[in-house]
Amino acid sequence: MHCPFCGADDTKVIDSRLVADGAQVRRRRECLSCGERYTTFETAELVMPRVVKSDGTREPFDENKLRAGLLRALEKRPVSMEDLEAAVTRITHRLRATGERELPARDIGELVMEELRQLDTVAYVRFASVYRSFQDISEFRDEVERLEKAGKVKKKK
Repeated sequence: MHCPFCGADDTKVIDSRLVADGAQVRRRRECLSCGERYTTFETAELVMPRVVKSDGTREPFDENKLRAGLLRALEKRPVSMEDLEAAVTRITHRLRATGERELPARDIGELVMEELRQLDTVAYVRFASVYRSFQDISEFRDEVERLEKAGKVKKKK
């Protein structure tokens, strides 16, 4: 670590503490050349894979875009923000755990549908209808029937 005051690269750590719920380390440092003290913060850099879209373009993974898509599907549904955030965390963890540098957007969409299937079947069908580009009511019916066979939807009598 270079001293911000004199530029020397010989510094020592005086004190280290966890901050931000353990997500960062705060370090007090002292320059051995000029004696000045300063604070640094250290965080883990977690690299997310790039997203390969269906047209072949690539873009960085955007957690906010993921959250917005889930929110749109879950609009006016009885799912808490805590459950939504837990789903976002699970999806990003699974993406990071692949170890891949690039992932097709289709793979991310499948993970989103898995999470929505667990959270709320109506939100799942909403998302699936857009994601899979349902063309008519029969495709909706087929998807609901698949959910019923899997025991995810209860039929009304």
